[in-house]
Amino acid sequence: QVQLVESGGGLVQPGGSLRLSCAASGRTDSVYAMGWFRQAPGKEREFVTTTTWSGSTWSADSVKDRFTASRDNAKNMMYLHMNSLKPEDTAVYYCAARRINSNSRDARLYDYWGQGTQVTVSS
Repeated sequence: QVQLVESGGGLVQPGGSLRLSCAASGRTDSVYAMGWFRQAPGKEREFVTTTTWSGSTWSADSVKDRFTASRDNAKNMMYLHMNSLKPEDTAVYYCAARRINSNSRDARLYDYWGQGTQVTVSS
């Protein structure tokens, strides 16, 4: 099994920045592509960004000019660098991982999930 733990969430003002971290543990040799998803109150979980083992990324149009995913495979870590945050970015952010090294925006294709970290963008 693989355990994913997110951290770094919090309250930030509009226009601010935040970096989320995702730490993977357990059978990390089975982890290849990783992604970030988010869920706002009353809304469905939505795709944010995903990155393959080699660092090839794919992001949603709503964030691609503001958010960047990166990973440190040696440390089993993935990060989400968020800039120019907007109130509509407020959500619980989830880290996810796949056993296949292919980016996907479909949450159903991810094998492992973290518990989420709250990001609130408000003045």
